[in-house]
Amino acid sequence: MQMPVIETNGMRMPRLGLGTWPMKGAECQRAVESALSLGYRHVDTAEMYGNEDAVGAAIAASGLPRAEIFLTTKIWWDKPNGAAIRAAFDASLRRLATPYVDLLLIHWPSPELDLADALRGLAAIRAEGLAKSIGVSNFPPGLLRRAIAEGVNLACLQVECHVMLDQSALLGLCRGAGMALTAYSPLAKGGNLDQPALARIAAKHGATPAQVALAWLLSQEGVAMVPKAASPARQKENLGAVALRLDAEDLAAIAALPKDRRFVNPSFAPDWANG
Repeated sequence: MQMPVIETNGMRMPRLGLGTWPMKGAECQRAVESALSLGYRHVDTAEMYGNEDAVGAAIAASGLPRAEIFLTTKIWWDKPNGAAIRAAFDASLRRLATPYVDLLLIHWPSPELDLADALRGLAAIRAEGLAKSIGVSNFPPGLLRRAIAEGVNLACLQVECHVMLDQSALLGLCRGAGMALTAYSPLAKGGNLDQPALARIAAKHGATPAQVALAWLLSQEGVAMVPKAASPARQKENLGAVALRLDAEDLAAIAALPKDRRFVNPSFAPDWANG
């Protein structure tokens, strides 16, 4: 299987990765080791997940050259400026036991976020070679425009995105800035897989509804995804989406689904429409 990649703004990211939230400890390490053995080369973690040590241990145990693995981590939203981001990142790097990460993101925007200073902090980490690329996560369109305007060459936005949540405004902004969009919760935490339209498309292709949902994201230019999968069986199922090609009829059926279902919306989330 040839894993498709996104190459943009100096970043080369496999389009299908492994999400690790909310796995921790031995479960997380086993899952990452399994995924790497099956051919995954993109692993997504975060300071808040409390599993960076397990992810780092799995990468070390895999025996793979570090350069073959694309590793993303994220700094939690309570770090609103460059100095706080740098201190948190240094701790993340120690837990991951790696000399660098491939992508470093601000996990959520804080109401106290000093955007310019925070982005300067990310850029300084990149300039030292400690993060190959930088970006943001959970930024609504208005804030993403402001971030892009700072001119620090952001490579990626990570945000909830799936067949039942329209993120076309953010995707358009990303494409215009040469940024990738990484979809988290690309299976909507399982909440969209009982849609009859997905079942019909899956039956037509001899696939599963989850594979159809992931293949829909793969059909869109510049979009990557990090579905969480603990078991080898589910990891293999998700990998199967790479070979699935949806036709125009399939895409039209998916386009007709509701597109307003957001599953990740914590109390500190930004104003998604106007932020």
